Amino acid sequence: MKLIKNVQISKELQYHIENNIPLSENVFRPYSKKFFSLINEVREMYDNNKIRLVEDDILVVESDLGKKVLLENGQEVWLDIPFEDTDNINEMEYKGKEVKLNYPMRGGTKKYYVYVKNPKTGNVKKIAFGDVHGGLTAKISNPVARKSFAARHNCKDKKDKTKAGYWACRLTKFGHLFGNKTYSGYW
Repeated sequence: MKLIKNVQISKELQYHIENNIPLSENVFRPYSKKFFSLINEVREMYDNNKIRLVEDDILVVESDLGKKVLLENGQEVWLDIPFEDTDNINEMEYKGKEVKLNYPMRGGTKKYYVYVKNPKTGNVKKIAFGDVHGGLTAKISNPVARKSFAARHNCKDKKDKTKAGYWACRLTKFGHLFGNKTYSGYW
C-alpha cells in the first residue's frame, strides 16, 4: 500500500503502511469492527484514487468483504467473510465413536481429516487430505501461495463436501488449525 495523495488516514492504516503489511493480512481479528473499518477505509481511498495497492489488496477491496446488507428480519450481515459455521457442526457416530461433522482436524492417515455426512447414503464418511509424507506445508498466510493453490486446484468449482479437494480448498476458514487465525482470499 502506498498513499498517492497526502490525506488524513487512521492510525490503523498508518500502521499497515509503515510496517508494509498488506490489507489481505489485516492485523485485526476477523469480524471485529476495526477489521471491517480498515477494509472499508482502504476501499474508499482506492475508489477515489488516493492509495495504490498490490494485486492481492485490490482483490480484497473489489470484493464485498466488509460490506453490510440488511436482511428482511432486520438483521445486519457482513458479506464475503470466511467463517466457521458452528451452527451446522453436529455430532454423529462413526464406527461407534461420537465425531463432529464438517470440522477438519490434524492427524490421521494424511495431514488432516474431517468427518462428513454422505447425503446419498446418510452415513458418516471420514475424508483424509493433505500431504501424506509431511514435506509440503499449507502456506495459508502467503496470499500469492493461496492464489496459486486455488488456481492450480480449481477451488472455485469444488462443491462436493465428500471430496478431499473441497476441504483442502477451504482450509483457511478453520482457524483452530492455524493458531485461531483465518485468512480471507482465494479459497
